[in-house]
Amino acid sequence: MTKTSPAGDKCIDRRILLKAGAALAAAGPTLLRGGHAEAQANPATALRAYVGAFTTPDRKGHGGGINVYRVDPTSGAWTHEQLLEVVNPSFLTLDREQRFLYSVHADLDEVSAYAIDKQSGRITALNRQSCGGKNAVHLSIDPSGRWIITANYSAGSVGVVPIEKDGTLGPRSDLVDLKGEPGPDRVRQASSHPHEAVFDPSGRFVAIPDLGLDRVFLFRLDAASGKLSANDPPFVATRKRAGPRHIAFHPKMPFAYVVNELDSTVAAYRFDAQRGSLQTIQILPSTPSSFTGELSSAEIAVAPDGRFVYASNRCNNSIATFTVDERAGTLTPVGWVPTHGNSPRFFGLDPAAKFLYAANADEGFGPPEEKNTDTIVQFTVNQATGTLTPTGHTIKTNSPCTIVFASV
Repeated sequence: MTKTSPAGDKCIDRRILLKAGAALAAAGPTLLRGGHAEAQANPATALRAYVGAFTTPDRKGHGGGINVYRVDPTSGAWTHEQLLEVVNPSFLTLDREQRFLYSVHADLDEVSAYAIDKQSGRITALNRQSCGGKNAVHLSIDPSGRWIITANYSAGSVGVVPIEKDGTLGPRSDLVDLKGEPGPDRVRQASSHPHEAVFDPSGRFVAIPDLGLDRVFLFRLDAASGKLSANDPPFVATRKRAGPRHIAFHPKMPFAYVVNELDSTVAAYRFDAQRGSLQTIQILPSTPSSFTGELSSAEIAVAPDGRFVYASNRCNNSIATFTVDERAGTLTPVGWVPTHGNSPRFFGLDPAAKFLYAANADEGFGPPEEKNTDTIVQFTVNQATGTLTPTGHTIKTNSPCTIVFASV
Protein backbone atom coordinates (compact mmCIF):
# COMPACT_ATOMS: atom_id res chain seq x y z
CA MET A 1 0.00 0.00 0.00
CA THR A 2 1.36 3.38 -0.93
CA LYS A 3 0.41 6.85 0.13
CA THR A 4 1.70 10.17 -1.13
CA SER A 5 2.40 12.84 1.48
CA PRO A 6 2.79 16.59 0.99
CA ALA A 7 6.28 17.80 0.42
CA GLY A 8 6.28 19.47 3.82
CA ASP A 9 9.59 21.17 4.52
CA LYS A 10 10.39 22.09 0.90
CA CYS A 11 13.94 23.33 1.22
CA ILE A 12 16.52 21.02 2.83
CA ASP A 13 19.50 23.03 4.09
CA ARG A 14 20.24 25.40 1.17
CA ARG A 15 23.91 25.38 2.06
CA ILE A 16 24.12 21.72 1.09
CA LEU A 17 26.22 20.64 -1.87
CA LEU A 18 27.06 24.10 -3.19
CA LYS A 19 29.91 22.63 -5.14
CA ALA A 20 28.45 19.14 -5.60
CA GLY A 21 25.44 20.38 -7.53
CA ALA A 22 27.55 21.74 -10.34
CA ALA A 23 29.75 18.64 -10.42
CA LEU A 24 26.80 16.29 -10.45
CA ALA A 25 25.06 18.32 -13.13
CA ALA A 26 28.15 18.19 -15.26
CA ALA A 27 27.99 14.42 -15.05
CA GLY A 28 24.59 14.41 -16.74
CA PRO A 29 22.21 11.46 -16.60
CA THR A 30 23.22 9.61 -13.49
CA LEU A 31 22.57 6.26 -11.91
CA LEU A 32 23.97 5.55 -8.47
CA ARG A 33 23.79 1.83 -7.71
CA GLY A 34 25.19 0.05 -4.75
CA GLY A 35 28.11 2.36 -4.28
CA HIS A 36 28.91 3.28 -7.88
CA ALA A 37 27.52 5.57 -10.55
CA GLU A 38 27.15 5.61 -14.31
CA ALA A 39 26.76 8.82 -16.30
CA GLN A 40 27.01 10.62 -19.60
CA ALA A 41 28.19 14.21 -19.88
CA ASN A 42 25.56 16.93 -20.04
CA PRO A 43 26.63 20.03 -18.12
CA ALA A 44 23.20 21.70 -18.18
CA THR A 45 21.33 18.84 -16.53
CA ALA A 46 19.91 19.15 -13.04
CA LEU A 47 19.30 16.04 -10.98
CA ARG A 48 16.70 14.39 -8.84
CA ALA A 49 17.65 12.19 -5.92
CA TYR A 50 15.52 9.25 -4.84
CA VAL A 51 16.24 8.18 -1.27
CA GLY A 52 14.88 4.99 0.26
CA ALA A 53 14.52 4.68 4.03
CA PHE A 54 13.82 2.09 6.68
CA THR A 55 10.35 2.62 8.12
CA THR A 56 9.61 -0.13 10.67
CA PRO A 57 10.64 -0.63 14.32
CA ASP A 58 12.22 -4.00 13.48
CA ARG A 59 14.66 -2.07 11.32
CA LYS A 60 15.03 0.73 13.86
CA GLY A 61 13.50 2.77 11.08
CA HIS A 62 11.71 6.09 11.35
CA GLY A 63 11.77 7.13 7.71
CA GLY A 64 8.64 7.64 5.63
CA GLY A 65 9.41 5.62 2.49
CA ILE A 66 10.85 6.99 -0.76
CA ASN A 67 11.76 10.68 -0.70
CA VAL A 68 12.24 12.62 -3.92
CA TYR A 69 14.53 15.67 -3.99
CA ARG A 70 15.49 18.10 -6.72
CA VAL A 71 19.19 18.93 -6.76
CA ASP A 72 19.79 22.46 -8.05
CA PRO A 73 22.73 22.49 -10.50
CA THR A 74 23.76 26.03 -9.58
CA SER A 75 23.32 26.29 -5.81
CA GLY A 76 23.53 22.59 -5.00
CA ALA A 77 20.49 22.83 -2.72
CA TRP A 78 18.30 19.77 -2.22
CA THR A 79 14.59 20.66 -2.32
CA HIS A 80 12.07 18.11 -1.14
CA GLU A 81 9.54 17.25 -3.85
CA GLN A 82 7.66 14.18 -2.63
CA LEU A 83 7.34 11.49 -0.01
CA LEU A 84 5.76 8.26 -1.19
CA GLU A 85 4.91 6.21 1.87
CA VAL A 86 5.97 2.60 1.34
CA VAL A 87 7.35 0.02 3.77
CA ASN A 88 11.12 -0.36 4.01
CA PRO A 89 12.29 0.54 0.46
CA SER A 90 15.74 -0.80 1.28
CA PHE A 91 17.39 -0.71 -2.14
CA LEU A 92 16.50 1.25 -5.28
CA THR A 93 17.51 1.11 -8.92
CA LEU A 94 16.47 2.77 -12.19
CA ASP A 95 15.98 1.46 -15.70
CA ARG A 96 18.45 2.76 -18.29
CA GLU A 97 16.03 5.35 -19.69
CA GLN A 98 15.19 6.54 -16.16
CA ARG A 99 11.47 6.18 -16.80
CA PHE A 100 10.93 3.71 -13.97
CA LEU A 101 12.15 3.20 -10.42
CA TYR A 102 12.30 -0.23 -8.77
CA SER A 103 12.65 -1.22 -5.13
CA VAL A 104 12.99 -4.21 -2.88
CA HIS A 105 11.60 -4.05 0.64
CA ALA A 106 13.38 -5.19 3.79
CA ASP A 107 11.54 -7.98 5.64
CA LEU A 108 9.02 -8.42 2.79
CA ASP A 109 9.03 -10.76 -0.23
CA GLU A 110 8.25 -8.14 -2.86
CA VAL A 111 9.80 -6.05 -5.58
CA SER A 112 7.89 -2.94 -6.64
CA ALA A 113 7.74 -0.68 -9.72
CA TYR A 114 7.12 3.06 -9.97
CA ALA A 115 6.63 5.34 -12.95
CA ILE A 116 8.65 8.57 -12.95
CA ASP A 117 6.98 11.73 -14.25
CA LYS A 118 9.69 13.26 -16.45
CA GLN A 119 8.55 16.82 -15.80
CA SER A 120 8.10 16.74 -12.03
CA GLY A 121 10.20 13.73 -11.07
CA ARG A 122 7.37 12.49 -8.87
CA ILE A 123 6.77 8.76 -8.72
CA THR A 124 3.56 6.76 -8.95
CA ALA A 125 3.25 3.15 -7.87
CA LEU A 126 2.66 0.74 -10.76
CA ASN A 127 2.59 -2.75 -9.25
CA ARG A 128 4.36 -5.32 -7.13
CA GLN A 129 5.39 -8.90 -7.60
CA SER A 130 6.72 -11.58 -5.32
CA CYS A 131 10.46 -12.07 -5.56
CA GLY A 132 10.06 -15.51 -4.01
CA GLY A 133 11.75 -15.00 -0.66
CA LYS A 134 11.51 -12.87 2.45
CA ASN A 135 13.77 -9.90 3.06
CA ALA A 136 15.06 -9.06 -0.39
CA VAL A 137 17.96 -6.69 0.30
CA HIS A 138 19.29 -5.93 -3.18
CA LEU A 139 18.24 -5.87 -6.81
CA SER A 140 19.96 -5.44 -10.17
CA ILE A 141 18.66 -5.08 -13.72
CA ASP A 142 20.32 -7.26 -16.36
CA PRO A 143 22.02 -5.64 -19.40
CA SER A 144 19.00 -6.32 -21.63
CA GLY A 145 16.77 -4.34 -19.26
CA ARG A 146 14.25 -7.19 -19.19
CA TRP A 147 14.99 -8.89 -15.87
CA ILE A 148 15.41 -7.94 -12.23
CA ILE A 149 17.59 -10.15 -10.03
CA THR A 150 16.90 -10.04 -6.28
CA ALA A 151 19.00 -11.29 -3.36
CA ASN A 152 16.52 -12.70 -0.83
CA TYR A 153 18.50 -12.55 2.40
CA SER A 154 16.29 -14.33 4.93
CA ALA A 155 15.04 -16.96 2.48
CA GLY A 156 18.48 -17.86 1.15
CA SER A 157 17.38 -17.54 -2.47
CA VAL A 158 17.80 -15.52 -5.64
CA GLY A 159 14.74 -14.45 -7.61
CA VAL A 160 14.23 -13.30 -11.21
CA VAL A 161 11.31 -10.98 -12.04
CA PRO A 162 10.56 -9.79 -15.59
CA ILE A 163 10.14 -6.14 -16.54
CA GLU A 164 7.33 -5.61 -19.03
CA LYS A 165 7.48 -3.05 -21.86
CA ASP A 166 5.29 -0.63 -19.86
CA GLY A 167 7.66 -0.80 -16.87
CA THR A 168 5.41 -3.01 -14.76
CA LEU A 169 6.61 -6.26 -13.29
CA GLY A 170 5.49 -9.68 -14.47
CA PRO A 171 5.23 -12.90 -12.45
CA ARG A 172 8.53 -14.29 -11.24
CA SER A 173 10.37 -16.37 -13.86
CA ASP A 174 12.85 -18.17 -11.63
CA LEU A 175 13.84 -18.83 -8.04
CA VAL A 176 17.09 -20.51 -6.99
CA ASP A 177 17.86 -21.68 -3.46
CA LEU A 178 21.50 -21.38 -2.45
CA LYS A 179 22.97 -24.53 -0.92
CA GLY A 180 26.04 -25.14 1.21
CA GLU A 181 27.41 -25.60 4.69
CA PRO A 182 26.55 -22.68 7.01
CA GLY A 183 29.37 -20.66 8.50
CA PRO A 184 30.47 -21.06 12.13
CA ASP A 185 28.52 -18.09 13.53
CA ARG A 186 25.40 -19.79 14.88
CA VAL A 187 23.46 -16.54 15.09
CA ARG A 188 24.34 -14.79 11.83
CA GLN A 189 25.19 -17.86 9.74
CA ALA A 190 22.47 -20.37 10.55
CA SER A 191 21.55 -20.63 6.86
CA SER A 192 22.13 -19.04 3.46
CA HIS A 193 21.93 -15.23 3.42
CA PRO A 194 22.63 -13.73 -0.03
CA HIS A 195 23.17 -10.00 0.34
CA GLU A 196 23.69 -8.73 -3.21
CA ALA A 197 23.32 -9.73 -6.86
CA VAL A 198 25.72 -7.87 -9.20
CA PHE A 199 26.49 -8.36 -12.88
CA ASP A 200 30.13 -8.41 -13.93
CA PRO A 201 31.23 -5.69 -16.40
CA SER A 202 30.50 -7.94 -19.40
CA GLY A 203 26.99 -8.71 -18.15
CA ARG A 204 27.56 -12.45 -18.62
CA PHE A 205 27.76 -13.43 -14.95
CA VAL A 206 25.88 -12.60 -11.74
CA ALA A 207 27.95 -12.56 -8.54
CA ILE A 208 26.09 -13.21 -5.28
CA PRO A 209 27.92 -12.84 -1.95
CA ASP A 210 26.32 -15.15 0.64
CA LEU A 211 26.94 -13.98 4.19
CA GLY A 212 25.53 -17.17 5.73
CA LEU A 213 27.48 -19.72 3.71
CA ASP A 214 30.80 -17.85 3.41
CA ARG A 215 30.66 -18.11 -0.37
CA VAL A 216 30.43 -15.87 -3.41
CA PHE A 217 28.21 -17.65 -5.92
CA LEU A 218 28.31 -17.05 -9.66
CA PHE A 219 25.41 -17.64 -12.06
CA ARG A 220 24.57 -17.07 -15.71
CA LEU A 221 21.24 -15.56 -16.73
CA ASP A 222 19.45 -16.72 -19.87
CA ALA A 223 18.15 -13.40 -21.23
CA ALA A 224 15.53 -15.18 -23.34
CA SER A 225 13.87 -17.21 -20.58
CA GLY A 226 14.83 -15.38 -17.39
CA LYS A 227 16.34 -18.57 -15.93
CA LEU A 228 19.49 -18.75 -13.82
CA SER A 229 22.07 -21.51 -14.17
CA ALA A 230 25.00 -22.17 -11.85
CA ASN A 231 28.38 -21.30 -13.25
CA ASP A 232 31.24 -23.78 -13.40
CA PRO A 233 32.88 -23.29 -10.93
CA PRO A 234 29.70 -22.34 -9.01
CA PHE A 235 31.31 -20.36 -6.17
CA VAL A 236 34.46 -19.28 -4.39
CA ALA A 237 34.77 -19.87 -0.66
CA THR A 238 35.81 -17.10 1.74
CA ARG A 239 37.45 -17.36 5.11
CA LYS A 240 35.28 -18.95 7.79
CA ARG A 241 32.97 -16.39 9.43
CA ALA A 242 33.98 -13.69 6.96
CA GLY A 243 30.35 -13.06 6.04
CA PRO A 244 30.70 -11.76 2.44
CA ARG A 245 28.20 -8.94 1.93
CA HIS A 246 28.83 -6.83 -1.21
CA ILE A 247 31.04 -7.09 -4.29
CA ALA A 248 32.40 -4.47 -6.70
CA PHE A 249 34.15 -5.23 -9.99
CA HIS A 250 37.10 -3.24 -11.27
CA PRO A 251 35.96 -1.22 -14.32
CA LYS A 252 39.05 -1.94 -16.44
CA MET A 253 41.08 -4.81 -15.04
CA PRO A 254 40.16 -8.43 -14.18
CA PHE A 255 39.67 -7.87 -10.47
CA ALA A 256 36.80 -7.80 -7.99
CA TYR A 257 36.59 -6.72 -4.36
CA VAL A 258 34.32 -8.07 -1.62
CA VAL A 259 33.56 -6.44 1.72
CA ASN A 260 33.04 -9.04 4.42
CA GLU A 261 30.55 -7.93 7.05
CA LEU A 262 31.29 -10.23 9.99
CA ASP A 263 35.08 -9.96 10.18
CA SER A 264 35.34 -6.47 8.61
CA THR A 265 37.79 -7.40 5.90
CA VAL A 266 38.13 -6.61 2.21
CA ALA A 267 39.07 -9.46 -0.11
CA ALA A 268 40.66 -8.88 -3.51
CA TYR A 269 40.02 -11.43 -6.26
CA ARG A 270 41.32 -12.09 -9.73
CA PHE A 271 38.29 -12.47 -12.02
CA ASP A 272 38.41 -14.72 -15.06
CA ALA A 273 35.90 -13.07 -17.38
CA GLN A 274 35.81 -16.10 -19.67
CA ARG A 275 35.11 -18.73 -17.03
CA GLY A 276 33.37 -16.49 -14.51
CA SER A 277 35.66 -17.62 -11.71
CA LEU A 278 37.16 -15.74 -8.77
CA GLN A 279 40.58 -16.42 -7.24
CA THR A 280 41.59 -14.84 -3.92
CA ILE A 281 44.74 -12.75 -4.12
CA GLN A 282 44.59 -10.70 -0.89
CA ILE A 283 42.59 -10.21 2.33
CA LEU A 284 43.11 -7.20 4.58
CA PRO A 285 41.22 -5.43 7.40
CA SER A 286 38.70 -2.71 6.54
CA THR A 287 39.19 -1.12 9.98
CA PRO A 288 42.32 0.50 11.45
CA SER A 289 44.74 -1.78 13.30
CA SER A 290 43.95 0.15 16.50
CA PHE A 291 40.23 -0.72 16.41
CA THR A 292 39.29 -3.33 19.05
CA GLY A 293 35.47 -3.26 19.06
CA GLU A 294 32.92 -5.57 17.51
CA LEU A 295 33.13 -5.74 13.74
CA SER A 296 30.54 -4.92 11.06
CA SER A 297 31.19 -3.61 7.55
CA ALA A 298 28.65 -2.81 4.84
CA GLU A 299 29.35 -1.24 1.43
CA ILE A 300 32.15 -1.32 -1.12
CA ALA A 301 32.84 0.64 -4.32
CA VAL A 302 35.59 0.95 -6.89
CA ALA A 303 36.27 4.44 -8.25
CA PRO A 304 35.32 4.82 -11.95
CA ASP A 305 38.97 5.16 -12.95
CA GLY A 306 39.84 2.02 -10.99
CA ARG A 307 42.52 3.65 -8.85
CA PHE A 308 40.77 3.51 -5.48
CA VAL A 309 38.48 1.23 -3.47
CA TYR A 310 36.22 2.42 -0.65
CA ALA A 311 34.55 0.39 2.10
CA SER A 312 32.19 1.43 4.90
CA ASN A 313 32.36 0.21 8.48
CA ARG A 314 29.27 0.38 10.67
CA CYS A 315 31.22 -0.78 13.71
CA ASN A 316 33.14 2.50 13.99
CA ASN A 317 31.15 4.68 11.55
CA SER A 318 33.95 5.11 9.05
CA ILE A 319 34.85 4.80 5.40
CA ALA A 320 38.17 3.22 4.45
CA THR A 321 40.17 4.26 1.40
CA PHE A 322 42.52 1.89 -0.45
CA THR A 323 44.75 2.40 -3.47
CA VAL A 324 44.68 -0.25 -6.20
CA ASP A 325 47.76 -1.79 -7.77
CA GLU A 326 46.32 -2.17 -11.27
CA ARG A 327 48.88 -4.79 -12.25
CA ALA A 328 48.51 -7.07 -9.24
CA GLY A 329 45.01 -6.09 -8.10
CA THR A 330 46.16 -5.74 -4.51
CA LEU A 331 45.11 -2.95 -2.17
CA THR A 332 47.02 -0.62 0.13
CA PRO A 333 45.16 1.26 2.88
CA VAL A 334 45.31 5.04 2.65
CA GLY A 335 43.22 6.01 5.67
CA TRP A 336 39.85 6.19 7.34
CA VAL A 337 37.38 9.04 7.85
CA PRO A 338 34.38 9.20 10.20
CA THR A 339 30.97 9.44 8.51
CA HIS A 340 29.66 11.82 11.20
CA GLY A 341 26.62 9.64 11.81
CA ASN A 342 25.61 6.14 12.86
CA SER A 343 25.58 3.08 10.60
CA PRO A 344 26.86 4.03 7.11
CA ARG A 345 24.95 1.15 5.48
CA PHE A 346 25.22 2.74 2.03
CA PHE A 347 27.55 5.17 0.33
CA GLY A 348 28.11 6.16 -3.27
CA LEU A 349 30.47 8.15 -5.46
CA ASP A 350 29.15 10.82 -7.77
CA PRO A 351 29.71 10.13 -11.50
CA ALA A 352 32.90 12.20 -11.68
CA ALA A 353 34.14 10.60 -8.45
CA LYS A 354 34.67 14.08 -7.03
CA PHE A 355 32.20 13.56 -4.19
CA LEU A 356 31.19 10.67 -1.98
CA TYR A 357 27.87 10.49 -0.10
CA ALA A 358 27.56 8.47 3.12
CA ALA A 359 24.03 7.45 4.16
CA ASN A 360 23.91 7.10 7.94
CA ALA A 361 20.89 4.84 8.50
CA ASP A 362 21.10 4.56 12.31
CA GLU A 363 20.63 0.78 12.38
CA GLY A 364 21.97 0.42 15.91
CA PHE A 365 25.59 -0.27 14.97
CA GLY A 366 28.50 1.94 15.87
CA PRO A 367 29.66 3.60 19.07
CA PRO A 368 26.80 4.74 21.35
CA GLU A 369 28.36 8.17 21.85
CA GLU A 370 27.64 9.04 18.20
CA LYS A 371 24.38 10.96 18.43
CA ASN A 372 24.38 12.63 15.01
CA THR A 373 22.48 10.41 12.60
CA ASP A 374 19.69 10.27 9.98
CA THR A 375 21.93 12.07 7.51
CA ILE A 376 23.54 11.93 4.10
CA VAL A 377 27.01 13.44 4.47
CA GLN A 378 29.07 14.78 1.56
CA PHE A 379 32.83 14.30 1.16
CA THR A 380 35.23 15.58 -1.46
CA VAL A 381 37.53 13.03 -3.09
CA ASN A 382 41.17 13.97 -3.57
CA GLN A 383 41.80 12.99 -7.18
CA ALA A 384 45.49 12.33 -6.59
CA THR A 385 45.34 10.31 -3.36
CA GLY A 386 41.70 9.18 -3.12
CA THR A 387 41.42 10.55 0.40
CA LEU A 388 38.06 11.88 1.63
CA THR A 389 37.38 15.24 3.29
CA PRO A 390 33.97 16.25 4.69
CA THR A 391 32.63 19.39 3.05
CA GLY A 392 30.43 20.28 6.03
CA HIS A 393 27.29 19.86 3.94
CA THR A 394 24.71 17.48 5.35
CA ILE A 395 21.24 16.43 4.21
CA LYS A 396 18.92 15.63 7.10
CA THR A 397 16.63 12.71 6.22
CA ASN A 398 15.36 9.86 8.38
CA SER A 399 16.92 6.38 8.17
CA PRO A 400 18.46 6.72 4.66
CA CYS A 401 19.65 3.37 3.30
CA THR A 402 19.82 3.77 -0.50
CA ILE A 403 20.16 6.58 -3.07
CA VAL A 404 19.79 6.82 -6.84
CA PHE A 405 20.17 9.94 -8.98
CA ALA A 406 18.27 10.68 -12.20
CA SER A 407 18.65 13.52 -14.67
CA VAL A 408 15.88 16.12 -14.94
